[in-house]
Amino acid sequence: MKIEIMTFGFKYGMPEKTDMMFDVRFLNNPFWVNELREQTGLDKSVSDYVFSFENSRTFFEKLCDFLDFIIPQFQVDKREELIIAIGCTGGRHRSVAFAERLARHFGVVAEHRDVKR
Repeated sequence: MKIEIMTFGFKYGMPEKTDMMFDVRFLNNPFWVNELREQTGLDKSVSDYVFSFENSRTFFEKLCDFLDFIIPQFQVDKREELIIAIGCTGGRHRSVAFAERLARHFGVVAEHRDVKR
């Protein structure tokens, strides 16, 4: 089964095609840190900031546990693809950092719809 991980910004609208959507707006926002504002979740400093908080690390672990359980259930139904969307306010910081780490966990490449906005 093909796993797709994508990010988006809620302020630009939710993606039309997705199987699962996760909202990470509850995580600490690097946008409010002046030296991180112009960077994205693709930058190590932003990712390090996002994952420097216990709630980020805990949520990531719990999400991986959930997906590691549920993906084989979808495979039983012979699904060809599973699209996982992760959103934050602007789609540039938290969702991107989170999706990149999740993509590494599953050995796939994440797509970032709004990272350049």
